[in-house]
Amino acid sequence: MTTESPLIALDIGGANMKASDGEQWSATITFPLWKEWKSLPAMLESLVKQRRPQRLVATMTGEICDCYPSRAAGVAHIVESLVAASRAIGCEKGPGVYLLDGRVVPALEAVQEWPLASASNWHAVARLAAHIVQDARAFLIDIGSTTTDIIPLDSGSPAPLTFDDPGRMLSGELVYTGLERTAVAAIVRRLPHRGTWRPVASELFAESRDAWLILNALPEETAATNTADGGPETRYAARVRLARTMLLDPDAFSDDDATQASEWIANRQASQIARAARRVSKEIGWAPEAIVVSGHGEPLLTRGLALLGWNVTTMPIADSIGPAGARVAPAYALARIATGVIP
Repeated sequence: MTTESPLIALDIGGANMKASDGEQWSATITFPLWKEWKSLPAMLESLVKQRRPQRLVATMTGEICDCYPSRAAGVAHIVESLVAASRAIGCEKGPGVYLLDGRVVPALEAVQEWPLASASNWHAVARLAAHIVQDARAFLIDIGSTTTDIIPLDSGSPAPLTFDDPGRMLSGELVYTGLERTAVAAIVRRLPHRGTWRPVASELFAESRDAWLILNALPEETAATNTADGGPETRYAARVRLARTMLLDPDAFSDDDATQASEWIANRQASQIARAARRVSKEIGWAPEAIVVSGHGEPLLTRGLALLGWNVTTMPIADSIGPAGARVAPAYALARIATGVIP
């Protein structure tokens, strides 16, 4: 069914593409940009053409993909793809790109100011979160499939320690661990197995999604193949993949073994997030009164908060914007910003 939308906002990532009109409609698809970057214009067109938008606006993180020789080149290609999709759909207005200083600018200006266009989606979500908590001193903690953002919010605005991704990794505000796409070998160097500790092979045999599947924090998807071995997202297949990280055959790694190993992986991720949150708190000079929870990594955040021991109010962003909007929070936030709902 074709429905006309005044504006559609896009969040162009390296592994997932998200779209929202800032109201009731949203969409998300898996798209491995690092492999299929040439298809980006056609993918963007197909994602939103049924909505017949008058204008497209976008934020991005995909510019860091290794298909691009530099972030500047990544921004340029993503913006070119956005322009091509906008023209193919017949948008009445030229596309806009969100910058880290809060502006939505025309395509050419975004390419010229690529450091501000690069990795800008977290800032849009932080503005949405600050709008929700108003004047409280708070943190936004957004855990996705690949990364975790920890953003201070103060006086109704984002108050980050730094803005670019290299600086944010250094400050602790950007943590490369997530609920699905983090290699197990990047989380742990050993796993418990029947009274001993086995080394983990430095191979992409399993990912964090396998541990969270085992722990029932992610739903099984028998038709999905976006896994380390291209197999289904089921608990049985996850157990096989986790066994492989220790070079074990499946019959030497039971369901109980998988649960024990998964608990260890989950707790190591939680420790990493807790350490980063403490570091941000120390650097900013205050502890948060509230935490706005975004992304689909709430099971991981719950473990991290237990380690922190902070007496804070947690505010799931879905409670304010609904589960559909929360799943595409950067796109939803940008749509609200671009239409003036969020100042």
